[in-house]
Parts: sequence; C-alpha cells; structure tokens
Amino acid sequence: MNIYADRGNLLMLERRCAWRGIGFELSASGIGEPLYPDAHDLFYLGGGQDRDQQLCAEDLIANKRAGLHAAAARGAVVLGVCGGYQLLGHSYTLGEETIPGVGLLDVHTVREDGARLTGNVAIQVALGDERTGETRVLAGFENHGGRTRLGSGQAAFGRVMKGFGNDGHSGKEGARSANTIGTYLHGPLLPKNAWFADWLIATALRVDSSELAPLDDALELQAHLSARHAAGI
Repeated sequence: MNIYADRGNLLMLERRCAWRGIGFELSASGIGEPLYPDAHDLFYLGGGQDRDQQLCAEDLIANKRAGLHAAAARGAVVLGVCGGYQLLGHSYTLGEETIPGVGLLDVHTVREDGARLTGNVAIQVALGDERTGETRVLAGFENHGGRTRLGSGQAAFGRVMKGFGNDGHSGKEGARSANTIGTYLHGPLLPKNAWFADWLIATALRVDSSELAPLDDALELQAHLSARHAAGI
C-alpha cells in the first residue's frame, strides 16, 4: 500500500544511505509474491484505504505472514505506517467485517462512529538506552478512522504530546515490540524526522546511530521544527 507519501519515506532512507556510501536496494513485494525473511534488513508496510487493506491483508496472510514473523524474530526492522500499522496487529474491524492482520503487534483496531482522527501530531518516544530515560520528539500528520487498542502487555511506540494517537483518549501512539514498530504518523514521517530515519538505518545494520557518518542536516532540521510547530510543540 502506498498512498500517504510512502515514497517520500523510502527516498529518505535511500538518500541518507547513498550520502554515506551505504548500499541500498529497494524491492517491492506485490500481491501473490512470497516474502523472504533473510533477503532484507528493513521491511516497510505503507498506508492505504479500506479496500486496499482488505486485498493486502489477504495476501499478507497467505504469502507473507510467515516471512514477516521470521524476519522480526531475527531482529530485522519492520515498520508499518497507518494502514500498515493496523495490519501488523491482529485485526481491523469495520462494522460486521473483520480484516485479519499478521499479529506481529498485540493490537486490535475497530472502525467506530465519530469523526476521523485527523491533524498534525507530535509524540515523545524512547528509542535509546532505556536506563538513561532519554526521549525524543517525532512530528507528523495523522488521518485515521480506526481506533487502535493495545493488548495488556503491548508497549506503545510513543506518548502523545499533541494530537489524537491510537484512539483519541489513551495518550498512547503506535505500538512497538523490539524492532517491529507501528505508527499512525505520516505526511511523510521520515523527511520530517531525519533522526528517526537514521535510527532505522542503524538498527537495520545492527550498529548504533552514533556510528553513522554525520550529514549536513540543516534543511532536515528545519523540516522537523516546522512539523513540530504545526503540531503546537
């Protein structure tokens, strides 16, 4: 699925790797194609509308679920954005219809009556050494009708500073289990948060972000500050 500026996210990863001399190869996985867990270091599931989600969900279960679970089990990065996040969970229920997910995250999503959760959003996340308690800010845009609930043992990806997050009232955004992350932030996410793109790259390569060659991120910083300002942070 690819309707929420997902190409911008992929281009961000490709360019930041290229500028550092890191090899980068992008491979799409279409309907009916298998997914090989050892072939890549990072797996990305983008957003889509309800009809697209249903088609992709059927294919994910039939052809890609086992591969995604094996990739996650060996520590590969799995990132799902918006609709991709919902499909990383157990299910997405729309009225009397339930779309199954791959179950990498212990979350369930339900399309409820009421306004869509839409607008600029900022969240606080902790992706470094948990002992230090260091947190950083991710800023983006959310637009979803589904309300996502976390299982009792499922960690959120971040804490909502501004915006709605998973359900509009819990104060939690996204979900994370090891290197598998789901989030509603798009718009696109990575060009607005270059530091997070670097975290994904470093984690996929199994190195610390500090080991990546530094880049001139003046423009990227301005994009991040603009996104934070739009969200009211």
